[in-house]
Amino acid sequence: MITMIKADGSAEFRQLDAMRARAAETGEEIDRAVAAIMDDVRSRGYEAVREYSLKFDQNKPRELKAEELKAAAERVSPKLLSALEKSADNIRAYQSRLRDEIQFGEVSWDSPAGGRVGRIVRPLRRVGVYVPGGRAAYPSSVLMNVLPAKVAGVNEVVMVTPPTSYLNDAVLAAAWVSGVDRVIAVGGVQAVAALTYGAGFIPKVDKLVGPGSAYVAAAKRLAYGALDIDMVAGPSEVLIIADGGANPKYVAADLLSQAEHDPLASAVLLTTSQELAEAVNREIVRQTGYLSRSEIIKSSVRDYGCVIVCGTLEECARLADEIAPEHLEIVTENPRAVLPLLHNAGAIFLGANTPEPLGDYMAGPDHVLPTSGTARFFSPLSVDAFIKKTSILEFGRDNLAKVRDEIITLAQSEKLTAHANSIQVRFD
Repeated sequence: MITMIKADGSAEFRQLDAMRARAAETGEEIDRAVAAIMDDVRSRGYEAVREYSLKFDQNKPRELKAEELKAAAERVSPKLLSALEKSADNIRAYQSRLRDEIQFGEVSWDSPAGGRVGRIVRPLRRVGVYVPGGRAAYPSSVLMNVLPAKVAGVNEVVMVTPPTSYLNDAVLAAAWVSGVDRVIAVGGVQAVAALTYGAGFIPKVDKLVGPGSAYVAAAKRLAYGALDIDMVAGPSEVLIIADGGANPKYVAADLLSQAEHDPLASAVLLTTSQELAEAVNREIVRQTGYLSRSEIIKSSVRDYGCVIVCGTLEECARLADEIAPEHLEIVTENPRAVLPLLHNAGAIFLGANTPEPLGDYMAGPDHVLPTSGTARFFSPLSVDAFIKKTSILEFGRDNLAKVRDEIITLAQSEKLTAHANSIQVRFD
């Protein structure tokens, strides 16, 4: 059963507050443990990484050869390999279209102050991709994290994954399909630290992306500033806006597709129809009964799922903007009419036949999306995340003379006499 609420101006907001509470900060104990490992790797380098790998993963780090990735690709089923290749083609095409909108290289123009100004746009040089091991092995996430970097023109993409005795063939096949430059079997906080500071044969990177455990998330948070990161991801979430004409079977299935990720995952339906709300509730119970992750689903739906019945689609949209979900489906008679009402979402899926798993695997847009309300200010992972901009300035002496007095005045107002002197000495 899923919680059902009639919107009255307060009940729905109490539910939203409960949902937000699920994204609690990582515990202090985790933060302390992570900080100790990060500091140890920074001071002792590879030897510390090796010790932690043996302690936590019972294997020392090693770099995989290209032949090992190719062999893994040959071991997976032809059907899976074909699906990975098709997904990669679609992701590559989407990211390439986005890349073509970016003006790489130098662009400059005449400044109103005289001289010329502009910027240079370049790809990052080296990027790390963290890929979890064990049960949380998702080859689709390899494609989604690696390909935007490759399309952006990143010189070297380094993938790290825990050095367990069993390296997942599907994950390695995805690395092969997406063209990862180096794969290093090292995981956990020690992997994040090694990519942050450099450790032996594990290189320092400019940016680190990819999901991981609470310890990995805490390590990424601590590493930020020494390198860039994509985001600190929270539990998965889906929000569906539906009218009375929606198919309850489809709506329930899409809610459950996110609930199965994690007991902390959130599945929310906003609808104008009490009848649809009740029908979806029945379908959730029915479909959960035959799904393999039924216990996770039950926990997620019970604790963090809800159906809110609103008076109008405009009210649904206002609530959706308040939640700012990772995934937002619009299952109404005219989804395009609802779209302009929405401002905060990681990805928006329009229509009954655009379910969220389409975005997870095959459509092309990235499935690395902001969670926990951060879609208010964060964007999906894309080629944009793997470029950097450098400002350029070029003034001649005559141009500088035109703004000399203003610069000196501003510098003196801030008591930065060396700044003022830097200008004045050119005219003494």
